Amino acid sequence: MDILPPIPLAAVVVWPFLGAIAIGLAAGRPKLRDTLCWFVPLPFFVGVLAQIGPVVDDQTTRQVLFNLVPGPDIAFSLRPLGLLFALLASSLWLVATPYALGYMKKGGYASLGRFMACYTIALGAAAGIAFADDLLTLYIFYEILSVSTYPLVAHTGTDKARGGARTYLAVLLATSVGLLLPAIITTWHIAGTLRLAEGGLLAGEAGPVMGSILLVLFILGTGKAAVMPFHRWLPAAMVAPTPVSALLHAVAVVKAGVFVVLTVAMYVFGLEYLASLATATPLLYLGVFTMLAASVVALQQDNLKARLAYSTVSQLAYIVVGALLANQWAAIGGGMHMLMHGFGKITLFFCAGAIYVTTHKTLVSEMDGLGRRMPFTMLAFLVGAVCVIGLPPTGALWSKWHLIRGALDAAHYPVVAAFAVSTLLNIGYLLPPALRAFLRPPRDQHRGGMEEAPALCVVPLCVTAFGTLVLFALAAPVASLLGSGLG
Repeated sequence: MDILPPIPLAAVVVWPFLGAIAIGLAAGRPKLRDTLCWFVPLPFFVGVLAQIGPVVDDQTTRQVLFNLVPGPDIAFSLRPLGLLFALLASSLWLVATPYALGYMKKGGYASLGRFMACYTIALGAAAGIAFADDLLTLYIFYEILSVSTYPLVAHTGTDKARGGARTYLAVLLATSVGLLLPAIITTWHIAGTLRLAEGGLLAGEAGPVMGSILLVLFILGTGKAAVMPFHRWLPAAMVAPTPVSALLHAVAVVKAGVFVVLTVAMYVFGLEYLASLATATPLLYLGVFTMLAASVVALQQDNLKARLAYSTVSQLAYIVVGALLANQWAAIGGGMHMLMHGFGKITLFFCAGAIYVTTHKTLVSEMDGLGRRMPFTMLAFLVGAVCVIGLPPTGALWSKWHLIRGALDAAHYPVVAAFAVSTLLNIGYLLPPALRAFLRPPRDQHRGGMEEAPALCVVPLCVTAFGTLVLFALAAPVASLLGSGLG
């Protein structure tokens, strides 16, 4: 099933880095810089599409970028979960690029060349994570992603931005260097290899005690998954411009975190071995606590971006819980939710940014009557909210259904109840902004007609909102793709 001619994985991963260099060199020539920003994502997307055929036909091969002497290679290979993550990142990058250009220009932000170059590096790092053949390659690109997004968080240069960026980077590096890296080194010592394997490379190699310890190190060491108490970096990063928030919460950073968690569960431990470990259940309920506690905090936030940030912490926990339930239904549900939440959450952040650049409103309490002024934006917000809640006709209905089915199969009935309570909390903090916008009269004196954000902002948020509806119909092939990676 060759959709496109074969394209080497290494070329797909390297392309955004080459694009970032070109964008950086063109920083002083705005027209050329903008042209490159538009051009780079398209070949990347085509390159990812070209990998669908080999995955479907099970004709994947290992591709070495270069050799480390002595030690493992930096290498790439295809797996269904990695392909899904790459498809998410590459498709959303196509709409995030025009949005970022429109937003940053409307907001009068400086240093756009540096901003877009770092933005592009982050997507290249996400591709490296998605296609990593082994834990070393995954770790290298994981750290590149952390470092490349630091300048984006600190972009405005204010004291608040620099402080938020320091918190962002400190938490991510502390967890990855202090917990994730030791787990990877120990895994290499025990298994003699870092290559990811179906059924898990630690199964049959590590005893129950060491396996339990390693599971704690891997889960808590993946700080980008924002499991409490290592979640503070995510709200701190909300000082960044909204295109960065969208990148962090929907496209690259947090999705890289939960992708690593799912990869560890499926290909480092293996679901059967993971389910036997003593620390699996405590970590599972730490995920449940994160899911509920973050939703309660979100309910109390009047600032729209802060509310969406804590919503992301909660939704990421859904995926972590899916991995730790350690059965096929839940693992598929976690992978599906990575995709579904990506489209829903980027829509919400796009809308928050469009509201800000048009009205300078940042608080939910200021949204009264906004639907009459910005109907396309607020309708898209409503669709995005419905998706994150997990209601039809959006794709997240099916991902949450798989997660609940996985909890039932594992006989974790409190987890089923937690999913239900969390969904009610989702309704409580995501629907009010849209309801206030459409059902209440305006508080301010604006009585004119429509006043939407620039088209470069409005068109992308409409496209991603429509994408959540398309995914409702595509849930079956997505689940089938993920299931093929579980054997």
